[in-house]
Amino acid sequence: MIIVLKPEATKKDAQEIIRRIAALGLKPLYMPGTERTVLGAIGDERVIGKLRIENHPLVERVSPVLTPYKLVSREIHPRDTVVRIGGVPLGGNYFAVIAGPCAVESPRQMHLTAQAVKRAGAKCLRGGAYKPRTSPYSFQGLGLEGLEILRDVAQRVQMPAVTEVVEVADVAAVERYASAFQVGARNMQNFRLLKALGQSRKPVILKRGMAATVDDLLLAAEYVLSEGNPNVILCERGIRTFETATRNTLDLNAIPHIKQHSHLPVIVDPSHGTGVRSYVMAMAKAAVACGADGLLVEVHHNPMEALSDGQQSLDPKEFVRLMRSIRPYVKLAGKRM
Repeated sequence: MIIVLKPEATKKDAQEIIRRIAALGLKPLYMPGTERTVLGAIGDERVIGKLRIENHPLVERVSPVLTPYKLVSREIHPRDTVVRIGGVPLGGNYFAVIAGPCAVESPRQMHLTAQAVKRAGAKCLRGGAYKPRTSPYSFQGLGLEGLEILRDVAQRVQMPAVTEVVEVADVAAVERYASAFQVGARNMQNFRLLKALGQSRKPVILKRGMAATVDDLLLAAEYVLSEGNPNVILCERGIRTFETATRNTLDLNAIPHIKQHSHLPVIVDPSHGTGVRSYVMAMAKAAVACGADGLLVEVHHNPMEALSDGQQSLDPKEFVRLMRSIRPYVKLAGKRM
């Protein structure tokens, strides 16, 4: 429920209504504006009905939140949310590129790649320590050793680190070593994991599932926000369709749709979205043009030697060209890198 207060309502009046909302076990929201204060009440609709808040003399109007995702929706939070990974802002007028290898393989590999992506203008370093793979025989990541390497290299080059978390038992370790969690496509609807991440305050990059609708993605984000963590970044990384020319079909339609319906920042992963190195730059430019707030790009200092996803990883020179090519698009979009 959205509750719009009259202009003469004070902060004290708003707090009194918030206490009434909380007393019924509902989640209250406080959104002061320049002309009006807006409150929210999230929870069981049958309980919300007991508030009879429309009878309050300082309430101007009450309207239901029609979308199933309440906290994620623009209905209840009309302004863009800016999420900070370490000190790097992403969302609103801020655009950021997160780059690095699919997997952490060695200190040398990470250091060479981190130096290259930082020189080119990337703001955050990515690298997977835990790698859920389709085949049980593929490289699964270095685990805790990989987290230690990622942290050490990130500190050395002074970049916030982003890495994937694959199960609840690993949340505490990843939280110690990284500046942001990444939830992969296979775990988008791992609701126990989402709830555990909601109890942290570190940013969560939530990737869209391979067969998930946009509403599925937004409802997955709602799990994290409903547990108290507002720092969620949505990621479009391609979906499975009948098309076999590329690894996935990068659904850029989703970007303007999400931006219209949600206040959360949205980034695009053109590496997984195509699975083809030579297509990554074109789709990165397209992602910026259609409103994305950032990119997640796989870069390896020597893709031919990569233990994971070498065919879609850019080398340092290609990444420099990508960064140069997107700058005019970012500027035209009114964003800052």
